[in-house]
Amino acid sequence: MDQTRFRVFSGSANPKLAEDICAHLDVPVSKCSIKKFSDGEIWLQIDENVRGADVFVVQSTCTPVDHHLMELLLMMDALRRASAKRITAVLPYYGYARQDRKDKPRVPISAKLVASLIVTAGAHRVLSLDLHAAQIQGFFDIPVDHLFAAPVMVDYIKTLKLENPTIVSPDPGGVERARAFAKHLDAQLAIIDKRREQANVAEVMHVIGDVEGRTCMIVDDMVDTAGTLVKAAQALLDYGAAAVYGCCTHAVLSGRALDNIDRSPLTELVVGDSIPLQQRARECGRIKQLSVAPLLAQAIESIHEETSISRLFV
Repeated sequence: MDQTRFRVFSGSANPKLAEDICAHLDVPVSKCSIKKFSDGEIWLQIDENVRGADVFVVQSTCTPVDHHLMELLLMMDALRRASAKRITAVLPYYGYARQDRKDKPRVPISAKLVASLIVTAGAHRVLSLDLHAAQIQGFFDIPVDHLFAAPVMVDYIKTLKLENPTIVSPDPGGVERARAFAKHLDAQLAIIDKRREQANVAEVMHVIGDVEGRTCMIVDDMVDTAGTLVKAAQALLDYGAAAVYGCCTHAVLSGRALDNIDRSPLTELVVGDSIPLQQRARECGRIKQLSVAPLLAQAIESIHEETSISRLFV
């Protein structure tokens, strides 16, 4: 790969993931200086010549969300003003994705606003991973390559050799994702019917599908407070499941998430590394982290070489 025409930059959100991606691409992480003024204002400078280069900016908009989002916007603006030929925003985790519609009076559609900001800052295309809602692709007026971590997760789940496996969607909206897992694992499908009374609070109602005596794998795009996950796991056990595992791409793990997981009946929670795990999560024996770096590296290589990425889908 021509390193004079190819650059991968990283914000401060998840530098380890960017390093792993670059290791698979056999290129170094390009140099960029990021500092803060005493009032918290971000100062940024690109430390390499990018004129005419194909540039990729790896930045998850995870905690602190607004800070990392601002870093991304400033970096892309700097690259645009430095005459980069093409800028691709690589968003392993897209924050504000849950606010993708106007479901109450006088609320913003934050996912659309963030998409507009990314385009305005200078992105020519976006590479994302497991968006909370696939329709968010339509919020961008530029090409979006939407990948799924399913190939990574499915390969690992196969090694567990689960007996009588059933893939479970924690809500009706995740059925398509769960069905794809079930198809490739030759497993049955079940759905949790829940009612959410307020943000980050979920009440599990009942289980649709036969889970009695079966090993269940709950599949979702993210785990935030883990409230939904824990209640879903308990509901499955109440319906006779033999054991319950969890699987998600984005380990947000905010609030009392780790306490909830520690007290849960989950055998194991499998997560991606789109968001870096805090120290306590890394030490948790129930959490298994898998790398999405090879998947993203292959996608970046395909975008740069202008070849199809359809081979990366399950």
